[in-house]
Amino acid sequence: MKVWEKVENFLGGRRAAVLTAVLLFVSLIPLLWLGKYNVMCIDDYDYGRRVHDVWQATGSFTASAQEAWRQNMDFYRDWQGTYVSCFLMAMCPMNFRYEVAWLVPFLMIGMLAVSTFVLGRQILTRWLGCEGQGVTVAVLLLLFLFYQVIEAPFEGIYWYNGSTHYVLMQSVWFFTLTLVSETIWAEGKGRAAVCCAAAAILSVIVGGGNLVTGLQAEIVMAFLVLYVFYKKRNKILYSIIPFLTGSVGFLFNVLAPGNGARAGADVDEGYSALKSVLLSFYNMPVFAIRWTPVFAVLVWMALLPLLWRMAKASKREFAHPVWVTAGVYCVLSAMFTPTLFAVGMVGLSRVDNIIQITYYVAALAVTVYWLGFFAHRKREESAGSVAEALGIFLERADGRMSAVCLILLLAVWALTADKNTYTSISAVRSLAKGEAQTFYEDSMERYALYTDEAQTDVVVSPYREKPHLFSFDDLSEDPENWLNLAVARYYHKDSVRNTKSISEDARP
Repeated sequence: MKVWEKVENFLGGRRAAVLTAVLLFVSLIPLLWLGKYNVMCIDDYDYGRRVHDVWQATGSFTASAQEAWRQNMDFYRDWQGTYVSCFLMAMCPMNFRYEVAWLVPFLMIGMLAVSTFVLGRQILTRWLGCEGQGVTVAVLLLLFLFYQVIEAPFEGIYWYNGSTHYVLMQSVWFFTLTLVSETIWAEGKGRAAVCCAAAAILSVIVGGGNLVTGLQAEIVMAFLVLYVFYKKRNKILYSIIPFLTGSVGFLFNVLAPGNGARAGADVDEGYSALKSVLLSFYNMPVFAIRWTPVFAVLVWMALLPLLWRMAKASKREFAHPVWVTAGVYCVLSAMFTPTLFAVGMVGLSRVDNIIQITYYVAALAVTVYWLGFFAHRKREESAGSVAEALGIFLERADGRMSAVCLILLLAVWALTADKNTYTSISAVRSLAKGEAQTFYEDSMERYALYTDEAQTDVVVSPYREKPHLFSFDDLSEDPENWLNLAVARYYHKDSVRNTKSISEDARP
């Protein structure tokens, strides 16, 4: 028994937090290393062409940024209202130096991991009253889980355009929400004012990003304003200011003339507003099941005893678990609504990435809330109930449950039969087999052809190898294909085509 007690105490201690951080860091090394062989692709060309031309002509970063803003305003009028995302997508680093695509995974993983970490800690400590190093352990394990089973690794880690529009904007929103939360809980007026000012600025950025994150921000901020009005009325101004600035930014986004022009040109038809909302509530549990594989279940089971202890020690009341769960369900469901309304579908992989990470953060918070509710019920109320049985089980399990689940988790992770199931293992496989290196060699050979002024009609060969995580489409044999045209325009070629398109079945 003493051995398991030591394990339980260890899981909530500083050494466990350090080891969990090491586990996360080690798991991310292959993903970042694979990024060494990352390249420019897909929409990076269309959004970056004008800036690339200015950079080639002037060598001036200032002039390039000015051109990015002019293009941004053209897009706002003619194509889409996401005025922050479009500007950032135009400023693709590869416009200035092709070989720096390795920066993209560092930026995207860094932003999302750090923002999720600070938000997760903020929720568990400030709102749910949890203390100790166990909070760090829980959030770091959540990040480890997410990056191993992320819905679309390429769109969320390596593709600059797609990850900037969604992952980067979601990261800014997580930072914003953390700041707003801090204004509510901060004791000093100075700290609250500084956090409020920073949140007000970031809220405008969030409002100018993708509509999935923007809608989520509007709903959550409305909930927070209502909460502050009833519970902390002296802090109402600190929550209203970022809510208003974000709302103005969001309205500026959705009312853009380009949105109407794009809708008129788009062949995809979305659902009505009501049907989109109803379908959103239906799709949330469908995707929740999809994002809760055995790997995720093992993480949650490993954390349960630790979360129980933290919730039991908390001074919060945990009085409204049903309402909290319903509110979280509504927020998550709303993230499916924009694509249903715009194009009549869900399952866009680059969108799913940000819904998935939000789902994991929300699931962690709801789990702690329910555990707190069960732990704080009066003894006579919980006698003979499921709550009492759960508490007895988790307390008697001590460290056994956590230790066994963690061992199983690491075994499943490292020994899985399909080496492409988990991202880190897949990246190691691609690096060890030389797929990434061969892919990069082929990419640089293509780049040499693209930048050869003597070549006007460029013909490239298919990639000999392609890492599993680099799941973007290759150039077509048809020079009129939209992607071929984008590359041709970017490098000012008459045409670009592939000698033979690689098929899905031939991919490693």
